[in-house]
Amino acid sequence: MPETWPTARDLMTAKPITLPAGSPLSTALGLLREHGIHEIPILRGKVLLGMITFESIARRTNLPLQTRVDHLLVLPPLVTVTASYPEIAEQLLAAGMRAAPVIGKKGELLGILSRSDLVRALPGLPSIAGHRVEEIASPPGLLVGETDPCGSLFHQIRLLEEHPLPVVDRRGRLVGAVGVADLGRVLWRPTVGGKRDAANRGNVFDVEVGSIMHSPAVTVAKGTSAGAAAALMSRQKISSVFVVEDGRPTGVVSQADLLGLAVGRDPSGETPPGDVYVQVTGLRGSGDPETLAEIDHVVAKGLRHIARHAHPILLNLHISPQGTHRSGDASVQARLHTDRGIFYASQTGWNFFAGIATLMDELETQVRRTKEEPARGRRRNGRRGVPDEETTGDPELEARIRAARGSD
Repeated sequence: MPETWPTARDLMTAKPITLPAGSPLSTALGLLREHGIHEIPILRGKVLLGMITFESIARRTNLPLQTRVDHLLVLPPLVTVTASYPEIAEQLLAAGMRAAPVIGKKGELLGILSRSDLVRALPGLPSIAGHRVEEIASPPGLLVGETDPCGSLFHQIRLLEEHPLPVVDRRGRLVGAVGVADLGRVLWRPTVGGKRDAANRGNVFDVEVGSIMHSPAVTVAKGTSAGAAAALMSRQKISSVFVVEDGRPTGVVSQADLLGLAVGRDPSGETPPGDVYVQVTGLRGSGDPETLAEIDHVVAKGLRHIARHAHPILLNLHISPQGTHRSGDASVQARLHTDRGIFYASQTGWNFFAGIATLMDELETQVRRTKEEPARGRRRNGRRGVPDEETTGDPELEARIRAARGSD
C-alpha cells in the first residue's frame, strides 16, 4: 500500500520565535540559549529577510554583542505548506541548514520546520524506519580529548556543524560529546559598557573541552533501527547518537543521516528516476570552489556508470584528513543508496580525487555484481532443464534423473 508522506503543514511549528531587523546580537544569543534552538527568522515588518544561526555566529567570534543581526543573515531554503517530507528533507540537506521557514502564497512567514521536526515523525514512516543504524552511520569524525583546549575546536567548526564530536578519555572510551551550542558557553560573556566582562580575564580558548561537553553521550548498539534511533534523539532532544562497541565510538548517526533515507522518494514509497543527491562532509571550511568542482566532476562520471546497473539515489562522501607527514593524506568513505540497496567503500591515500575515483569504480563493481547475481542463479539453476529443487549435489544421481526424464 502506498505510503502517505506528511507535509510541511503537518510538521511545522507555527508562530516561531522571530526578531526584527536591527536587533542586537546579544538578544539573538539570549533567545537561542533560552529556547535551545539553533536559528531565528529575521523580519522587516512581516517580510522575511533571512535567518540568523548559531553556526553563523560561531564563525564570527570577534564581533561585538551590539552587532545588528541583519549583518549576519543566512539565506535559507523556502518551504511551502504542501511540500512533502522527502522534498523538505532534501531542501534542508542541500542547503546545510537545520531549519527552514514555511511561507504562504504571499511570502508571509507561517512557521518554521526543523530537522528535529522531521526526525520526530520518522518512526511512523515504515519505508525508512526499518533501516539499521550501521547502514547509515557516518564515521565519528575527529576524536576530541577531554583535556584538549576549546581553541582547537574553532578549527573544526565545519565538522561541528554536521554533528557533535565525540569526546574520549586517554583510553579512547567515549565520555561525552561537544557541539556548536556547547561552544556558546565560552564564546560570549556578560557585557559591561558594551564590552566583554572585564572581570573575566581568562582566555576562553584555553578552557578544557571536558568542562563544556555534555555527558554522558547518548549511544546505540549495532542492530538498532533507524526508527528507534530517531525516537531516542527526539526524547533526548539531541541531533545525533553515537554507535559504540566496547565503549568506543565506531560511528555517528546524525539527523542528516536519518533524513537521507527519505531523499528521492515519492508518495508511493518508491524512488523514481531523477537527480542524485550528493552530500560531501568533512572538508575544512566551506571548501575551495575548484576542489568542489573537481569532486563534482569525478562523482558525476562515476554515477553515470553506476546508473547503467541501478538507480542511484543518495551518495554520501566523508573526507577525513590523516595525521601524517603529508598534508594531502586523507581517507574517503562512501555510502551509496540505490534502488538495489546500500553500498559502501573506502580509500586512503595522498590524493583524495584519485581516492574518490577509485571509490566510484568500486561502487560500480558492487552494484553490477548485485544486478548480475540473479541472472547467474537462473543460468546455474536452470541448466540442462533440471529444476532448482531437484538439484542433489550428486553428479551421478543427477545424470540418472536427466536420463529418466529423457533429457540426455
